[in-house]
Amino acid sequence: MRGELAELGHGEATPGRGIVSFRGDLDAVYRANLRLRAATRVLRQLAEGPAGSKEALYALASEVPWEDVVTRGQTIAVESAGKAQAFRNTGFASLTVKDAVVDRLRSRLGSRPDVDRRGADVRIHVHLAGERAGLALDSSGEPLSHRGYRPRGGPAPLSEALAAGVLLLAGYDGSRPLLDPMAGTGTIAIEAALIATRTAPGSRRGFACERWRDHQPARLAEAREAARLLRRPATAAIVASDNEPRAVAAARRNAKEAGVGDAVKVEARDARNLVLPGPGAVIVTNPPYGERLGDPAELTALYGELGDALKRRAAGATAWLLVGNVELAKSIGLRATRRIVLFNGPIECRLLRFDLYEGSREAGA
Repeated sequence: MRGELAELGHGEATPGRGIVSFRGDLDAVYRANLRLRAATRVLRQLAEGPAGSKEALYALASEVPWEDVVTRGQTIAVESAGKAQAFRNTGFASLTVKDAVVDRLRSRLGSRPDVDRRGADVRIHVHLAGERAGLALDSSGEPLSHRGYRPRGGPAPLSEALAAGVLLLAGYDGSRPLLDPMAGTGTIAIEAALIATRTAPGSRRGFACERWRDHQPARLAEAREAARLLRRPATAAIVASDNEPRAVAAARRNAKEAGVGDAVKVEARDARNLVLPGPGAVIVTNPPYGERLGDPAELTALYGELGDALKRRAAGATAWLLVGNVELAKSIGLRATRRIVLFNGPIECRLLRFDLYEGSREAGA
């Protein structure tokens, strides 16, 4: 994500544990929400300080001028994340901050805001880190991974933000043909098409900052238009294939809904019979892990057959596989040239790179 922010003009962006910090004005908030691909949400920090006890966190939150943030009649919601000895239950931290916000607004405005956990006008985020905490406004609202092109839920969905992050880690920029031979409902291929066409991933949705007191509709409209003008046609093939008819239909529907139906070719094909979409192709896929889809014992053969297909049918390509089961990964029978630890929700995964050459099959992923 630091690379994405650098492209938006934030070379000072600093990575931390689960976050990347950068400086910017309201226009920067709009651009980040519209154009960041691997981010979950964009937060505007208000305060940071000691929070080793309930009293310390309450005092920290009480110092924030909430009367400049929350207008009379607006609703609020507070959510917390992270770890702290004093707040084993993050809900307790949220309640502490909520009390501080309500008490300050009651004393300054003579009234208190209502709490609306689902549709709040102002969403407050508490980040716990040991003895300290950060307080921020959530400018995104619904997670940025919710692009709006597919129904939420379903079996073992791959987050759009994670799919985009995998593609960025793979160095994908749209200049090479791409294939996802286990496409499911098409998330990886669709995110690839959004990258290839330079389509802003947030262009089809709204954001929580549109209800902020200092929101500037005209400036957001300008940011949307600037993002729209960056679009271009895809220059290389993008193919999503799957052997499940319902997945194929869903992938076509989702690609059309995302506005990239003309850039993504969806095929009904078994991954073991994969066909490269062109020379120098990059293969990116998320095979079933055995955690939420399938039985690991039954999947062992599938992973071996996938490795055979890569060896026999994908010479000259580079393959990136996101796997959540190290033992299954060994069944691929190819030696990974790079391994990156990622999390798909609570599942610790490995993003494995395989450089595919004729006769280069080696055991041990």
